[in-house]
Amino acid sequence: MSALVSDYTRGKLLRRFTALGPYIREPQCQDGHYFFDCLAVCVNADAAPEKREFYGWWLTLTPQEQGFVSEYRLGIFDKSGHWQENKLSCKETHDTVCNTLITFHPRLRAVLCELGLTLTQSPETPPPVKLPE
Repeated sequence: MSALVSDYTRGKLLRRFTALGPYIREPQCQDGHYFFDCLAVCVNADAAPEKREFYGWWLTLTPQEQGFVSEYRLGIFDKSGHWQENKLSCKETHDTVCNTLITFHPRLRAVLCELGLTLTQSPETPPPVKLPE
């Protein structure tokens, strides 16, 4: 029998998610939802650090009874610090961003599995790339 998401404290889940690397964004984790992102490719490396933009992905985990529903999106992290969904037209950039997501996803799935929690893709927002099981 799988555990209920409510069986785990926010702190316990955040500790486990933090161990995955620099992906979790704790300030954006609210009301049982968890937010991850990856700044995979710098758009403008010559700009001052606070003005740089990045191509990457972000993920929202929404709680459900036995685990979480995931929604992955691709786009650009703009100068103002916000994600904008955007088609990555350059094949090399798209491949780099998708490879980071493909590497991350099984690690997230393994952590949730260790906790007895499921990970289901959102039917409304299919992942931007085929993800490993």
